[in-house]
Amino acid sequence: MSQLLRVQCFTVSQDGFGAGEGQSLERPFGHADPTALFSWAGATASWVNRTDPGGTRGLDDYFTRDHARSMGAEIMGRNKFGPQRGPWKDYEWKGWWGETPPFHTPVFVLTHHERPSFTLSDTTFHFLNAKPAEALALAKEAAGGRDVRLGGGVSTVREFLDAGLVDTMHIAVAPVDIGRGERLWESPTELLDRFHLETVPSASGVTHLLFWRR
Repeated sequence: MSQLLRVQCFTVSQDGFGAGEGQSLERPFGHADPTALFSWAGATASWVNRTDPGGTRGLDDYFTRDHARSMGAEIMGRNKFGPQRGPWKDYEWKGWWGETPPFHTPVFVLTHHERPSFTLSDTTFHFLNAKPAEALALAKEAAGGRDVRLGGGVSTVREFLDAGLVDTMHIAVAPVDIGRGERLWESPTELLDRFHLETVPSASGVTHLLFWRR
């Protein structure tokens, strides 16, 4: 079975933005309200950050269960890892997620400014100055035959789409407008020359878009 590069549970606003302007330590998504974007996922029983019992078991949960299914590694951009720009001033910052990150796999962070790898719990972060195809080859090797998740942010997803490396995508469209920031698309129909698309509305108000390579 071939390994896939998958985008899973990636949320955008209905006007196509995955994050707002002005990312900072206090506001990882800039001016955008993360609750408005991600409440659909946080309400589910299977969401990766859930620490208490309960949660919904409907359609949205079906998709959050797939966030980790068959995943052996993740690729992310530096802006998903943290708010710093330019050369690292120190190595104290270990990401937004505390001592137990939700990935449970090797994570490859794309950056022009490399730093030593480190491990928190069962997640090892590696920092690469690499082209998309090079990063994907390393991630697939580390994944041990399982799939690789392309975690974002928007510019990283676009870079891998432009390189023709993405096999499948699940994009959740939240019923909110952001207006400015990191935009994935003007319309999902922009990708129909390369992907099939099915649209699945949810009772939560989110619309799930499923893309797979033509």
